[in-house]
Amino acid sequence: MRSIVRTSAVTASAIALIALATACGPENSQDSGTAAAPAATAAAATATAAGDTGAAPAPAGAETGQAALVAAQSPSLGPIVTDGSGHTLYRFDKDTAKPSASNCNDACAMKWPPAMVDQTSVKGIDAKLVGSVTRADGTKQLTLNGWPLYRFADDKAAGDTKGQGVGGTWFASTPEGKKAGAGAAAPAGAAAPSASTAPSATTGSGY
Repeated sequence: MRSIVRTSAVTASAIALIALATACGPENSQDSGTAAAPAATAAAATATAAGDTGAAPAPAGAETGQAALVAAQSPSLGPIVTDGSGHTLYRFDKDTAKPSASNCNDACAMKWPPAMVDQTSVKGIDAKLVGSVTRADGTKQLTLNGWPLYRFADDKAAGDTKGQGVGGTWFASTPEGKKAGAGAAAPAGAAAPSASTAPSATTGSGY
């Protein structure tokens, strides 16, 4: 009789333990999930602080501090303007500055690629002089003091100024948007450049 009572007591104790474990199980799972949430939040905050925000990377040039327009010094022309790669930028006498308008399109634009607006950081140039104009094809071109700016396709290396004086209408731009070097008004009594040093007009490039 006593054996039966003891067996019943052990069985009842075992059932009570199982019930207790079952009741604690979900609670512990919930606690685990609750603890995981702050951990995930902390990880996200760390990633954001480290710059992992999913934003698009900065454009080339912006990361290195490279400017779109740079004031430079040419040994032959004096102060000029280059792009961020050091290529000379030119202005075209057949364009207009007030209002800004580009008249170099199609074949002309192949020989004289427009300086397009991708960023407007400047170095050594008054930012107030920098603007843009909408071209015939809808793209945006940089302007300096109202004048649209171009590169010259035959300038292969940084610092080349082979476009200076081409067709009598193309001149490197100064940081003020004026004509550089021989493009500026010659002082009274100044001798004209000799045939050996004067820039030659490239056929089909002067437009």
